[in-house]
Amino acid sequence: MARSTMDLGTGMSMVVLFLCLTTHFCMLPFAEAVWFTIPSTGTKCMSEEIQKDIVVLADYYVVTEEGPQLNTVSVKVTSPYGNILHHNENATQGQFAFTTEESGNYVACFWMVSKHKEEATLSLEWKTGIAAKDWESVAKKEKIEGVELELRKLEGAVEAIHGYLVYMKDKEARMREVSERTNGRVAWYSIMSLSICILVSLLQVWYLKRFFRKKKLI
Repeated sequence: MARSTMDLGTGMSMVVLFLCLTTHFCMLPFAEAVWFTIPSTGTKCMSEEIQKDIVVLADYYVVTEEGPQLNTVSVKVTSPYGNILHHNENATQGQFAFTTEESGNYVACFWMVSKHKEEATLSLEWKTGIAAKDWESVAKKEKIEGVELELRKLEGAVEAIHGYLVYMKDKEARMREVSERTNGRVAWYSIMSLSICILVSLLQVWYLKRFFRKKKLI
């Protein structure tokens, strides 16, 4: 009876762990599809903070209520250090894919290049990490399906979560280091400011005493 209870408890723990991992997988921003308006003059940009060695895949196209239209846009995607990862002009649709080489904000900017005065609506589907992986090709190549494929996806999600947590931990450590260094500099600045104020006060007292003695007022 005790063993049955233990097995039941272990099974429940596995179920809870599976649900927690699945919940985390669903909550992580691996894929994002957005529609936004591009003005006739000006630029619209979308940015996302991504860690190193993450696959990014995106599809975009200009749309109207009836479907794709003839208005064209220019696209430029840059890395956190300003490297151009994708550049396309006079396009109504396109796709870009890359693997991040450094951590930081990756920016995709869109602007109108046609002579039309009306605004354009752009659809952008942005996938990162596990969402950008072609699971159909993986399933065909490794001949897996069903539960095994879902477990493989879950394994990928766990690895992605672990990588994200490591990235956040490193970022927190860097921010703490910057904060401590800034606090140290502020403390030294305060000490120097107080020392200068005291020195100026002493010089003022010395000068006034010297002036009054010279004028024989004291």
